[in-house]
Amino acid sequence: MTYGKRRAERDGAMAGVRPERAIIDIGSNTVRLVVYGGTMRAPTVLLNEKVTAKLGREIAATGRLADEAMALALRGLKRFALLLSDLGITDIDTVATAAVRDAANGPEFVEQLRAMGLDPRVISGEEEALLSAHGVIGAFPDARGIVADLGGGSLELVRVGSGQTDCASTLPLGTLRLPDHRKAPAGRAEMKKSLDKAIRKGGWDLSENAAAENGTLYLVGGTWRAMAVFAMAQRGYPLSDPHGFEIDPAAAFELAENLAAIESDMIKGRERISSMRAEKLPDAAVLLQALLARLAPEKVVFSSWGLREGLIYDRLPVYMRAQDPLLAGVAVFASERGSAPTLATRMAAWTLDAAPAREHGSERLRLAATMLALGAMRIEPNIRLPQAINWALHKRWVGIDGTGRAMLAAAIAANGNQLNLPSELRALASDAALEEAVRWGLALRLARRLGAQSRRSLEVSRLLIDDGFLVLQLAESHAALLGQPTEKDMKLLSGRLSLGWRVDIVPEIVL
Repeated sequence: MTYGKRRAERDGAMAGVRPERAIIDIGSNTVRLVVYGGTMRAPTVLLNEKVTAKLGREIAATGRLADEAMALALRGLKRFALLLSDLGITDIDTVATAAVRDAANGPEFVEQLRAMGLDPRVISGEEEALLSAHGVIGAFPDARGIVADLGGGSLELVRVGSGQTDCASTLPLGTLRLPDHRKAPAGRAEMKKSLDKAIRKGGWDLSENAAAENGTLYLVGGTWRAMAVFAMAQRGYPLSDPHGFEIDPAAAFELAENLAAIESDMIKGRERISSMRAEKLPDAAVLLQALLARLAPEKVVFSSWGLREGLIYDRLPVYMRAQDPLLAGVAVFASERGSAPTLATRMAAWTLDAAPAREHGSERLRLAATMLALGAMRIEPNIRLPQAINWALHKRWVGIDGTGRAMLAAAIAANGNQLNLPSELRALASDAALEEAVRWGLALRLARRLGAQSRRSLEVSRLLIDDGFLVLQLAESHAALLGQPTEKDMKLLSGRLSLGWRVDIVPEIVL
């Protein structure tokens, strides 16, 4: 191995950005390359590039992939193959979905892919549904309900619960085919009836007793995500990532009715909604109306994890699937920024007696906050807090909701002694939840400043609550650790706990 290659691999690994795996997703609307790094339990997207080829645009009319669409797709795929070769990525999944599997000239297209060195796999509708469902399970380990993955050529529906899948099916209701159900002169007035009939024909006639069984409706696919972005902007939602955005059925019906009633030109130009998605949203809104009426879910959740993440999740060993996706993702992210998960775990344990997760958070959330807050300490002080709070609120974490994000941000702010919290946090979480997180952050501030984050300082000290006092015990050997910063941090934390405080110097620490 040459020095240059060794150095490149070392630098990539140390920076946490070494590309590990790639997926080429050949869909009916877009052909996409995604390169992943980090932990595959919660992978980091290093490159995400697409070509809007619309391979499936003529399938309904001609049964074939259009020549112009194939040419555009192949041009993009040649670029993708070259990029992957230059990056040295050999772990590549190439999958093709509805357009290629339904087209009479699909096999011819596949042969051209093989000629450029790719190894494409044309997946069945059922497999596509299952992969999307596995992506949802990866992002929401407790998922219970129905996954609806809307692509260009098809709609996949599959039931999920207890980490398992059932009733996977595919329906010819992709965004490129929805206009066929919008017949003039009735237009969208009769479209819902036509779509409802197609859903029932596909075996999803569940409305009578669905409320008790169907749980959540998980919406997967770019058009659904654009719908979430539209809804988030409408209500002034303070988060930017549509993943995990949740609305109740009434709000979902209202959203669908509003979008179905407007023309796509009125949506074009909105921030973060492409022209292609804007064109599809009104028809997709009618489809959502039909799904809500037929499936009667308890709530609706938008998922950015779907088929591609399902491909990754399927290959994970059992022990990795069992990992918490939030902690797995935060641990890698924080490690890349100099915060060792082992140190964060020790500090979380050290602060447990004084500032546990009680009614609003969880210990997994508190540990995630600890890792992010310690990682933030590596940032320049003048930009530290705004950047770290943005991590908490806007980075794509999985396994966390809006309240959890706000609590992460509150803990990070308190760790930096910023106790006037940003206003958007109060739009996401209750005052009581934020106060709990502030206590986590102040306890962490005390832990890290006591001994400059040394492991030894945690071994020779203990923080606890005793008879109405916040007590810091220090071994005699390290009594000199007690300084003005320590006293200040004790006062801050004890004040939030409405307790007195004291420091006890003891011969040794007994746990």
